Amino acid sequence: MSQADSFIDEVTEEVRRDKLFANFRKYGWIAAIAVVLIVGGAAYYEYSRAQQEAQAQAFGDAILSALEQNDTDQRVAALEAITAENAGGRAVLGLTEAAELAQIGDTDAAVAILEGIAADQELPVVYRSLAKFRSLALQSGTLSAEERRAGYEDLAGAGSPIRLLAMEQIAMTYVEEGQEAEALARLEEMQEEAGLTPDLLRRISQLIVVLGGTPGGASAAQDG
Repeated sequence: MSQADSFIDEVTEEVRRDKLFANFRKYGWIAAIAVVLIVGGAAYYEYSRAQQEAQAQAFGDAILSALEQNDTDQRVAALEAITAENAGGRAVLGLTEAAELAQIGDTDAAVAILEGIAADQELPVVYRSLAKFRSLALQSGTLSAEERRAGYEDLAGAGSPIRLLAMEQIAMTYVEEGQEAEALARLEEMQEEAGLTPDLLRRISQLIVVLGGTPGGASAAQDG
């Protein structure tokens, strides 16, 4: 390489370096802000997560503290004093309060809370389903077997988180009406369902035997 070429390369490199520094001086603040935002965003995320975890822990501790009160009236009062920060928290709090109200015989108040949870479209379906299921159970003395069965049918649809429990209750409403053959058919149908827990399978088998059927086999009951 000639001295002239070497000199030209050195000059070109200096020009590039000067342009780089000039551009950095001109636009470097953008990169600096980007770095600050990235670091600040990560810090805010960690802070927010810590805050959420602290709130969730405080909320759980408040519920546990309320449930440690000596009698049901005190527990209900303590639960009513708790404030939930989000929809899920409200659902958990409501389900817990409804259970305590049912314990002291205030069924109407418990059902009102449960129906409110069941109708809240902001909540995940599992909360709404549990609330509806419990509400139907509490109304066994005021709703007919047919009315409750209609509610359980809604909860027994495909994809329902409590499908099997609802199917069990549908069979029980038929037993309540004296339609034992239909109840037996529903219970035998349940045996083919996936996801049966050992406890639920045991209950179904016992009911089938009581109704004159054979667990895992065809019904031995006769109509009429």
